[in-house]
Amino acid sequence: MGKDVIIACDFASKEQVMSFLDKFTGKKPFVKIGMELFYAEGPEIVREIKARGHKIFLDLKLHDIPNTVKKSMAVLSRLDVDMTNLHAAGTISMMEAALEGLTRPDGTRPLLIAVTQLTSTDQERMENDLLIKEPIDKVVMHYAHNAMVAGLDGVVCSPLEAGKVHETCGEKFLTVTPGVRFADGDIGDQKRVMTPAEAKRIGSDYIVVGRPITAAEDPVAAYERCCQEFID
Repeated sequence: MGKDVIIACDFASKEQVMSFLDKFTGKKPFVKIGMELFYAEGPEIVREIKARGHKIFLDLKLHDIPNTVKKSMAVLSRLDVDMTNLHAAGTISMMEAALEGLTRPDGTRPLLIAVTQLTSTDQERMENDLLIKEPIDKVVMHYAHNAMVAGLDGVVCSPLEAGKVHETCGEKFLTVTPGVRFADGDIGDQKRVMTPAEAKRIGSDYIVVGRPITAAEDPVAAYERCCQEFID
């Protein structure tokens, strides 16, 4: 398993995402399909992008009772995605059920990773809204450990947390990190950002990059620069 750059295809329609992907005539990048595009176009958009030769991270963040998540993961597994995710807050039993549902009859399955805390959740919101009084760093590592215990492959985390996650859960436990920007780029609405080269140094396994590529004047060149800094 090598490092890879995942492009966040946060588009609202099939036309927009296909127009963007048409620019990539050489290497087919790993892409993330999130709620916006999936809810707009349905499962067929996953099949079409997969048929073009792209690996897919289906970012739907499931969180429900174990049996519902198990059945839903079985449906997603049939879409032949390469990675999907859920909320670690759903408990170890939910994560175990998700793995069971995701595993195909032949024993293969997509990678399954957990969201520990959303980047929009800070200490104050966690304490006041969720009534979780522990320090957020401790909560994130506890949730990551729970995901490891449940048998998951890794977590979504800040690049700033990737090294600590590996210390807590081992080097083979994957870290998938958004919040990556070029050193000379706009940081947008991200509070804590890191360059691809810094993410590589700190131990991220996958970086998820959106606007620095999708909104670039030359998206293919921006993607290649990202790969050069993070992988090469």
